Amino acid sequence: MRIGLLTEGGYPYVNGDAVLWCDRLVRGLEQHEFDVYALSRSRSQQDEGFVPLPPQVGRVRTAPLWTAGDDGAAHGRRARRRFAECYGELVAAVCAAGVGTGGAEGAPDAASRDASDDHDQADRFGSALYGLAELARETGGLVGALRSDTAVRTLERACRAPHALRTAREARVPDLLAVAAHLERALRPLSLDWYGDDGLGAADLCHATAGGSAALAGLLARHFGDVPLLVTEYGVHLRSHYLTVGPDAAAPAVRALLGAFHGRLAAEVYRAAAILTPGNAHARRWQERCGADRDRIRTVYPGMAADRFTEVGEAPDRADPSTLVWVGRVEPAKDLVSLLHAFTEVRKEEPGARLRIVGAPADAEGAAYLGHCRALAAQLFPDEAEGAHAVGDNPVSFEEIGAPEAPALPDAYAAGAVVVLSSVVEGFPISLVEAMFCGRATVSTDVGAVVEVIGGTGLVVPPRNPRALAEACVALLRDPERRARLGAAARARALELFTVEQNIAAFHGIYLEIVSHCPVRRVVLDESGEPLPFATPAESHVPGRWTGPTARALPRGIPAWATDTPVRATPLAAEGAR
Repeated sequence: MRIGLLTEGGYPYVNGDAVLWCDRLVRGLEQHEFDVYALSRSRSQQDEGFVPLPPQVGRVRTAPLWTAGDDGAAHGRRARRRFAECYGELVAAVCAAGVGTGGAEGAPDAASRDASDDHDQADRFGSALYGLAELARETGGLVGALRSDTAVRTLERACRAPHALRTAREARVPDLLAVAAHLERALRPLSLDWYGDDGLGAADLCHATAGGSAALAGLLARHFGDVPLLVTEYGVHLRSHYLTVGPDAAAPAVRALLGAFHGRLAAEVYRAAAILTPGNAHARRWQERCGADRDRIRTVYPGMAADRFTEVGEAPDRADPSTLVWVGRVEPAKDLVSLLHAFTEVRKEEPGARLRIVGAPADAEGAAYLGHCRALAAQLFPDEAEGAHAVGDNPVSFEEIGAPEAPALPDAYAAGAVVVLSSVVEGFPISLVEAMFCGRATVSTDVGAVVEVIGGTGLVVPPRNPRALAEACVALLRDPERRARLGAAARARALELFTVEQNIAAFHGIYLEIVSHCPVRRVVLDESGEPLPFATPAESHVPGRWTGPTARALPRGIPAWATDTPVRATPLAAEGAR
């Protein structure tokens, strides 16, 4: 079959989100054809180019989210009136109510809202969204209109309406301008030319690798061509938005309006998707809270390569029995400060214990946090020496992958008897799964999907509790038999649930399930332009190469007179393989 793979800020770009996962998925499903539709987030990402693409990737179409030139669309008076009406309905649905996610400040509590009114607002939002999409298709784009004074004035009227959110009514002009600019960027897929017969309209399935703008492109393909939509969220887009646009990042009115918009968009995506595939139960709960039907949710854990950890996992004796290891990206959410304070308690009970922190910051904030942690470690643990003539040594070390002490990632995990995760915010804990592949006992904080991943094969403590973290670490350092037992169970669990092979097999089955239940029915025309009955026999859906004449397929609902020229026959192999 032909898959339209929709990405935002990721594959096939070298630097981006979920690049490795998408690359493994595409390479693992070599029996299918993939067309990649990628939205880039920055010029630097776009300039760095693509990762090497396998032969099953037929083509790549890209569009920038970080900039947009004037689309050159000329809107007459009737088109401007339609835009004002549709955009007015869209922002009115956004301003009228939240979506019960608890993230948008000022949104009323879901338990106290009338359910039927919320449903009406969701329908209002969806109708307005598709109305804008149809207008963009007819006129050539809406970039200019979404940036216009009309858009800002329409947004202001919606915020001043009697039943608007209280926080929205307090929006000032700078707030309105910021929200309008964000909406233009989020709605940019409306103006793309991806949805015709030469694009997503020819796909058998759209697979959005994230929510937000990538999923919006899938919504439009479903609207225009009845192409079924699969949405995968390893990190819930709505949750990421709430974490990014915090109190220090935007004014209350901006946060309330953007939270309501992304909540409405997420609800529409979850309603329209044939199947949703969250990466863990934590993401699944977010989707269900936003209105997703649990019968259409399939949890698919991220697939990770286990082979590079095999040597360490099969040789647990390589570990230093008195060493704790932390591995990850250095940032405030990892709460290394609590880990360092916990280690002071560990040293009181086990004076010979050592802590190795292996990782590097990803940005300036992370670099500043790393400097703070280094200073704290130097203060808490002055350099120690075994004798009067020996050189002092700090029991806490800060290292990076590639250094002599940890030339490769498996070496970092191999160095310690216990791997520690101290995060206060976590999605799917990749470092924890890597430690499990290595057969290491773990101590983790109860955040995100940690408990789901561990499943009883490690110790879990509350976040921001250094004493509990220290007690768990000491318990494992003092009990080598328990460490070995937990490490072996953790490795067995990881090999069963979190490998690349299980991930690819799961998506292969889901693809077949969607296509079997939601096939794209296309009108096939003969050389005279008349509908051709039985043009696509059942065997054409079986993978393989088939011979014989057929005709180009048009999306359902497009009559023969809508084409400029008759559609000619093409090899059946092209249809059969898709």
